[in-house]
Amino acid sequence: MEVSNFSASYLSHRLSRIPLFYQGSKADIRNGCIQAVNCLPSDSRQQCTRNFPGLTEKRPIHFPTTKVPKQNILSSHSYLPSPCRAKSEDTEEKLSGESILLNEQSMEEELQLAIQEENYPQAAKIRDNLRLLQHDIKASVLAANARFYNSFRTGDLAALQNLWSKGEHACAVHPGVSGICGYDLVMGSWEYVWADYEFPLEIEIKDVAVHARGDIGYVTCIEMVKTRHGGWGKQFATNVFEKVDGHWYMCIHHASYIDL
Repeated sequence: MEVSNFSASYLSHRLSRIPLFYQGSKADIRNGCIQAVNCLPSDSRQQCTRNFPGLTEKRPIHFPTTKVPKQNILSSHSYLPSPCRAKSEDTEEKLSGESILLNEQSMEEELQLAIQEENYPQAAKIRDNLRLLQHDIKASVLAANARFYNSFRTGDLAALQNLWSKGEHACAVHPGVSGICGYDLVMGSWEYVWADYEFPLEIEIKDVAVHARGDIGYVTCIEMVKTRHGGWGKQFATNVFEKVDGHWYMCIHHASYIDL
């Protein structure tokens, strides 16, 4: 299994997220420096070491005391479950992702034809049916997104593992860190991120938007988590889901630090 090249950028003692990734190891921030701690299996750690030559695992890594650029600041990852209404199980079973996509495309074509023929009552009916279909898909994606954040709030690793797509295409991008690819490495990254948290977390989420079509959907939002010092860490997150065997699974999570 190929190990993703992930490493931390400039960091400071202000950061609220303690567990970080530095050249294949868990990095522990204390007093403005990083102490690398082995947390990958030996074989994976060796691969990381080969990817990042020159790593001295037992030596603290001190960073400049100058002001850290905002774009390089890594803040605490955060979440809030957003209540949503998923479609019924009966509807989910009757319509596969492929058939939903075909129905959606067919309805869009029929809508354009009805408009061209100036058959406005028929166009209104088709538009309503199309809106209902799209709403159902989006509701299902939002439900999957809420399950992801529920597992985050409570620190339920087992639930998180069941929510992710199990394949090499799974990818997580934590704030300030490069992409981590492959189901096993992604799950390991969440273990590292959660290592220093005290659950349940106090989190808020806003500006939620969902987009979905067929077997693919994604949610964008601003995540906010209350830090130990009473402030709020903010990230912009994009969560991508794919539908497999009638169920929605997360395949990409990308969060980046923001300062608003």
